[in-house]
Amino acid sequence: MGAVTPPKQDRSRATRQRLLASAVACLAERGWAGSTVSVVAEHAGVSRGAAQHHFPTREDLFTGAVEYVAEERSAALRALPVQGRAEVVAALVDLYTGPLFRAALQLWVAASNEAQLRPRVTELEARVGRETHRIAVELLGADETRPGVRETVQGLLDMARGLGLANLLTDDTARRSRVVTQWTALLNETLP
Repeated sequence: MGAVTPPKQDRSRATRQRLLASAVACLAERGWAGSTVSVVAEHAGVSRGAAQHHFPTREDLFTGAVEYVAEERSAALRALPVQGRAEVVAALVDLYTGPLFRAALQLWVAASNEAQLRPRVTELEARVGRETHRIAVELLGADETRPGVRETVQGLLDMARGLGLANLLTDDTARRSRVVTQWTALLNETLP
């Protein structure tokens, strides 16, 4: 027989998950300055004490949220069904235009000014960047042994991030659609 998880551990895990999801939501909606442990706890429907039990400091909470964002982004990429390049390019761009990217961006900005947060975010983003690149190569069927292919895939991811930034201030859907179409054509020419 398999081990049964005690109900207390289930509740603890569920509380932790709610706090992480709430931290991401608060960052995306309120930014770093408006996202305190108290705000996140209230959003998650738990006490501040419960939040601090799971995450003793603000940096711990939001670093945990960065990890959560990274796992969610990677899981979303891995879950993509292998389709045509146009669908893969669109899906990659979509990752950078949603609330997970908004939250990650808030953490990047905070990390640029918060010495305690910077090394955590820098290390995690490097790991996420490598994983995203690896998954993109796989989904695109790209052969990185060919000259220029690695740079082309990285350019696609950089372009997707840029489109995500452009989308922060205005709805950039129409232009983004045209750019995705053009990048798909470029990839079809570059990647056999």
